[in-house]
Amino acid sequence: MSPFLPETWPFPAALLPEDAHLVGGSVRDHLLQRRSTYLDLDFVLSDSAVEVASDIATACNAGFVVLDEARRIARVVFDEVTVDFAQQQGDSLEADLRRRDFTVNAIAYHPHSQTLVDPLQGKADLAAKTLRMVSAQNLADDPLRLMRAYRQAAQLGFELHPQPQQAIKQLAPQLQRISVERIRSELDALLSIPAGTAQLPSVLAHQLLHFWLPHFDAHSIAQIAQIDAAVKQIAQKMPEYAKQLHQWQKPVPAGNHRSWIKATKLSRLLAAEASTAQAELTALSYSRAETHAVVTILKAQPTIDLMKTQALIRSQKFFLFKQSGQQFLAVSLLALAQGVEFAVVEPMIAKFLDPKDAIAHARPLLSGNEIMQQLDIKPGKQLGQIIKAVEQAQAEGVIEDKQGAIAWLKANPSLCS
Repeated sequence: MSPFLPETWPFPAALLPEDAHLVGGSVRDHLLQRRSTYLDLDFVLSDSAVEVASDIATACNAGFVVLDEARRIARVVFDEVTVDFAQQQGDSLEADLRRRDFTVNAIAYHPHSQTLVDPLQGKADLAAKTLRMVSAQNLADDPLRLMRAYRQAAQLGFELHPQPQQAIKQLAPQLQRISVERIRSELDALLSIPAGTAQLPSVLAHQLLHFWLPHFDAHSIAQIAQIDAAVKQIAQKMPEYAKQLHQWQKPVPAGNHRSWIKATKLSRLLAAEASTAQAELTALSYSRAETHAVVTILKAQPTIDLMKTQALIRSQKFFLFKQSGQQFLAVSLLALAQGVEFAVVEPMIAKFLDPKDAIAHARPLLSGNEIMQQLDIKPGKQLGQIIKAVEQAQAEGVIEDKQGAIAWLKANPSLCS
């Protein structure tokens, strides 16, 4: 499907009013010959945008939702295509385009005449691979555009023009007016793009994230660059494992920006102390799952430090896997990024990938109820101590199955005293 080929759209172009224009990223990406499996179309109409969207949804049996009643924006949802319809801002199409963030996003396409409208020479900036703002006031109107500038520069491989950089520096404090959910979304997008790392020094210099991430510094950026290098190393030596690093605990929608790579990078922007880091993540409204994942990565740091200087013994591996769980994907990546030899990490990855491995995927050999039954004891502090002793024996390889655990308990009556 192509935004410039109406015959590939999931609805007939004849349903569009004569004055409808395609705008935004789909126009820009088509001119750059950037392709996507998911088509996202944005139309501007001079009038009745919500009503047109509703009519198209009804005619094509598609999903329909009003996104912003006040600004008259609605969405029609098809399989693999999202189409947004917005009321024109200002008294003309050109006035609407002049309200946008960057010139490359201020190009419109008229599908009925198949012509471009480019009042700000956005095509020239596309050719020059330059991100140039329309006006400083437009950035001030929506300060999230300050973060979006660096994300788009990374996504497109463009240079940010000096003109917006000065405006960004002056407007940085205005970001605090933006909801944390929107800030988090842009941060996640930047961390999810390999080229995003090169933009982080400017984000740091302009203190765009200082209010939420006071521990973000030059060392953070250096560590994130090392993570990028480690991802490349794993991709070369263990390509299937690398694919897992790009995934998350469960499938996520396109554009959600959740992955083990992003979680590992995010951990480098936070306080090293787990409770402080958790508070920082909560302040940015990260989900419980992402917060747990990142905090787990941070808690693995002492073991990673140990791996740099000595081989882990069986029990240390056992408890690292137990503590990490599925987060071992990120822990292994961070270990490589911090200089642990690949020859040290690779065997542990092999254990993690083997669902039958007794160390990486150990299960309790005895439940609390089974221990109480075997030893004729009641719930309490003593039971907790015995459970820990059984787990330690399992970690050391002293016991390997239920029968062995029962025999070991009976051979150690001091546990019950």
